[in-house]
Amino acid sequence: MPQGLIVKALSGYYYVLPEGMALLEGNTVTCRGRGVFKNRNITPLVGDRVVYEGTENGEGTVTEILPRSSELIRPPIANVDIVVLVFSVTEPVLNTQLLDKFLVHIENTGIDVLLCFTKSDLLTETDDNAAHAKEMTSTEFERITTLYEGIGYPFVTTSSRLEEGVEAILQHLDGKVSVFAGQSGVGKSSLLNKMISGLDLETNAISQRLGRGKHTTRHVELLPLANGGLVADTPGFSQLDFMEVEAEGLSSCFREFAAVAEGCRFRGCLHLHEPDCKVRDGVASGTIAASRYDHYLLFLTEIKDRKRRY
Repeated sequence: MPQGLIVKALSGYYYVLPEGMALLEGNTVTCRGRGVFKNRNITPLVGDRVVYEGTENGEGTVTEILPRSSELIRPPIANVDIVVLVFSVTEPVLNTQLLDKFLVHIENTGIDVLLCFTKSDLLTETDDNAAHAKEMTSTEFERITTLYEGIGYPFVTTSSRLEEGVEAILQHLDGKVSVFAGQSGVGKSSLLNKMISGLDLETNAISQRLGRGKHTTRHVELLPLANGGLVADTPGFSQLDFMEVEAEGLSSCFREFAAVAEGCRFRGCLHLHEPDCKVRDGVASGTIAASRYDHYLLFLTEIKDRKRRY
């Protein structure tokens, strides 16, 4: 039976690229899923490697989903090698709490991360306007990138006109299945339009009144890169919940916490008030950023509140 890769899922149809074929228009097989998937509450995802039956009346049937190396719930996609987290430095201003929330979700899946900061040319050079919440200085941005690079997250920057950074992103995605994710209105679709010749994804300008972008992407679809990689454009969103993360596992999603937590006196230490907590010692000494620890506490409270609700 032939095997292939689901490159698009839309309205109950799965578009399967046969194994060994290039992702070109006309090369995919339009399939439905077997009824047994619905009975077992299984949903084929974009990125799934599948077995499918031959076409009948122009349609095939996905009969088996091969084992997944990774799975994301939101956006719904499987077998991703790397997630490109796209955040603008301004318009909207870089929100490190939201960035850390995205990082927690990705760390929970074990997928690699590349940080991409857009609109870097719009940074202010002095602190004269620092009181304005919608602006960020070059000094503050350098502090943030130094922090995350020190934790182990590589990053690239792009300008508002995408005159820099695109080639660096492509190098990171060479031969990989990747996902672009992040807050709405930060330029994900614009980046993909620049990276893929002939692509014309819909983009919308930031709503000045609301301070956020409109959701311009309606479904998940894998797109071919010139270097042999595949990239998915996904719906923009700014809110995440912690349905897949438990309180006991949250600290392992903070890389710098995980590096020292084995030294805590108590196994399963939540790094709150326990004695001899190496994470809290790291915060006190400055080897762990207070901002990251503060976000950890916020997320821990959110997880506990969720558990009480459900």
